[in-house]
Amino acid sequence: MYQTPLLWVLVITLVVVAAVSIATALQHRRHGRLAARFGPEYERVIDLTDSRHDTESALQSRVEHREHLHVSPLTAEEASAFVHRWRDVQAEFVDSPPSAIGDAQALVDDVMRVRGYPVDDFEASADLVSVDHPVVVEHYRAAHATYLASRLRRVTTEELRQAIIHYRVLLADLLELDTSRP
Repeated sequence: MYQTPLLWVLVITLVVVAAVSIATALQHRRHGRLAARFGPEYERVIDLTDSRHDTESALQSRVEHREHLHVSPLTAEEASAFVHRWRDVQAEFVDSPPSAIGDAQALVDDVMRVRGYPVDDFEASADLVSVDHPVVVEHYRAAHATYLASRLRRVTTEELRQAIIHYRVLLADLLELDTSRP
């Protein structure tokens, strides 16, 4: 007679333990998927939020927002035109590094606009770029920070040089160029 209530308690306990185990496994899977997809960007956001849950919510929100955009690759002609503009920016750097940084930022904005990314708000743009380009978004942020500082004339030539390198890495990825060849 006492075995039936004990059996029910045992069954309910097993169901609860199984449900908690499944929920934990799904959470770990989501964490692993987002951490793998965003790489260093995952760590950057977790440093900002100090919460794994907030980080994952923010990154998932980026993914969902990005899915509603029509981002497309460039045509061969568009990519070629942007490569030529980039060469002009690099040549300009020799004579006028601050001006070249401004032109590099404008070039990145144009590439992103043509590809389908919004460019009106830098942080929002960087967040969306991080969905497709999670490794090079660090370069985007660093180059943009130097660009802003250069507008206030608070940068050295070396900092401008580093920004040009950041822009080059970002553009190679946005233009989908093969940088493994010399």
